[in-house]
Amino acid sequence: MSSPLRVVIVDDEPLARRGIRLRLERRSDVEVVAECGSGRDALTAIAEQLPDLVFLDIGMPGMDGLETVRRIQADVMPLIVFVTAYDRYAVDAFELHAVDYLLKPVDAERLDTAVERAKSMLDERAAAADKARLLGVLQRLAHRDGEDLDAWLDAPGGRRGAERLTIRDGSEVSLVPMRDIDWVDAAGDYMCVHARGVTHVMRSTMKALEAQLDGERFARIHRSTIVNVERVVKVGSHINGEFFLTLECGTQLKMSRTYRDRIDRILAAG
Repeated sequence: MSSPLRVVIVDDEPLARRGIRLRLERRSDVEVVAECGSGRDALTAIAEQLPDLVFLDIGMPGMDGLETVRRIQADVMPLIVFVTAYDRYAVDAFELHAVDYLLKPVDAERLDTAVERAKSMLDERAAAADKARLLGVLQRLAHRDGEDLDAWLDAPGGRRGAERLTIRDGSEVSLVPMRDIDWVDAAGDYMCVHARGVTHVMRSTMKALEAQLDGERFARIHRSTIVNVERVVKVGSHINGEFFLTLECGTQLKMSRTYRDRIDRILAAG
C-alpha cells in the first residue's frame, strides 16, 4: 500500500487504547484516525472515517465488539482485529471473518503481525479490483463488451462470449454470466450473488462489487442490496415512502427511501 493504513482503535479502557496507539505510532505506514470508547461511537467513527482496519475490544459494556461488527454497514466494512483479555471469544471472532485475534496485554510483535496481515489482505483486494478495471477498459477499447477476454486474446475473431462475474471460493472459480444475476445482498464482508436459483458467495465490499456490474442493468436499491432491473416484474409502494420490488423468481426486495430516485428507471426497464 502506498498510503498509510487508516486505523480506528476501539476499547472502553483508555489505557488499553493508549497502549495500542503507542505501538502503532512506531510505524510510518499506519495512521490512527480515531479512538472510541464504545461500540456506538465506533459505528459513527467508521462511517465518517472509512478506516482500513479497526482494532476492536470485544468485552465492552453495552454494545460489545461482536455486536458492533454485526451492525457495521456492509459497504463501509473495514478489516477487523479483535482485542480481548479472554480467548473464549475466538470462535465467534473468526466466524465474523476477523483478520486476527489479539489477547491483552497486546504484544508488540503480535500487533505487527496483525498489521502486516491486514496490509496483505488489502493489497489482494486492490489487485483484484485493478484487474477487473483493466479488463473492463480492454473490453471497451476492443468494442467487445461482455466477451471472454482471455479467449479473445488466445483466438482473435473467435466466438463472442457472455459477460461474466468471477467468483472465487477456495480453489474453485465460478464464472457467472451477468445476465443471470437476479440480485445481490450483503452479509458482513461477503456478498451473496443470487443467479437463477443458485446463491454464490464472494468476499467483497458492496462498493467494489457495484463497480464491476453494468450500471445500465443493475441498480442499488438499499445500502445492502443491488437488483437486476430487468428482473423486476412488480413495484409496490408503502406509506412510509419505501417501495417493494417483486422479481421474476418471486423474491420481494425492499427499496429504501434513500434510493427511491431509481424507481423511474426501474419502471422504464419494465
